[in-house]
Amino acid sequence: MLDVRRVLLLVEAAERGSLTSAAEALRITPSAASQQMSRLEAEVGQPLLYRLPRGVQLTDAGHALAERGRAIRRELRGAQADLTSLATLDEGTLRLGSFPTASASLLPLALTRFSRKHPGIRTTVRSALFAELVELLHTGEIELAMLWDYDWDRADATSLVVDHLLDDPTVLVVPANSELLEEDSIGLADLAGHQWIIRADNHPVAEVLRRSCRLAGFDPIISYESHDYQEAQAMVAAGLGIAIAPRLALTNRRHDVRLVNFATDVPAPTRRILLARPANRTPTPAAAAMTEILHAVSQKFTDTNLHLAQLGTVRARGAG
Repeated sequence: MLDVRRVLLLVEAAERGSLTSAAEALRITPSAASQQMSRLEAEVGQPLLYRLPRGVQLTDAGHALAERGRAIRRELRGAQADLTSLATLDEGTLRLGSFPTASASLLPLALTRFSRKHPGIRTTVRSALFAELVELLHTGEIELAMLWDYDWDRADATSLVVDHLLDDPTVLVVPANSELLEEDSIGLADLAGHQWIIRADNHPVAEVLRRSCRLAGFDPIISYESHDYQEAQAMVAAGLGIAIAPRLALTNRRHDVRLVNFATDVPAPTRRILLARPANRTPTPAAAAMTEILHAVSQKFTDTNLHLAQLGTVRARGAG
């Protein structure tokens, strides 16, 4: 295999007519240039240059190799331009993974900011369940994935680098005309006699409800199993029962339901919203830029949630 750097030295000598000028262009000494050219000639097994009193002249073999060298130099310059474009986010692709709650709340704002700042980057998003998102990370089909976890099942793993984006509190969802809104404070144990709207298909929020109610001393009475949060809100508005949900899942809240914040001592856990990438891969410039934007957007949602809590949500006292 020929040494590419020596071939490029031959190209420079051919174009400049001098090994000394070629050495200056490549920022090496004339002595080093002469040594490298001798080694190249040894590699190809025939002379490539005639050394003249002033400058050099290519042999037929030198002309043939220099012509190939120009093509190599052209491709290398093109490769460098491609890498520069990727590094400066002028072009490229970013592959993300997400889940429905994040896709309906955090992600749209992050994607809008990213596309405005880096219009040359093409972004794709895969929506999937937790286990599939982790698998897509490991297979390299996505670079970043938005994940979630609760304190009884943390997503921290040695194979992933996990960034905490924000805490997503569990809130109570009641009809807009609910008598519960007239209470000064609501304990979870006070809700034992109510019927509940729950998520179907062993959804994580269904586990949250059952765990929380059991810690408060009762098993929830289930009146309806919904397949998404809009359906759950509709059933709450219709008076079929009350529900709990992560606040981010209710970014698009119906006008005929209200949200009630639980106090910190109520056993209604907060889930973490996370951003994960494989630990064995260095993030691309595009992935690093999106990570920064997602942190900024998450802070905006955190500030909004705090503001809403201060404005008028009912705080429930701890059960028991």
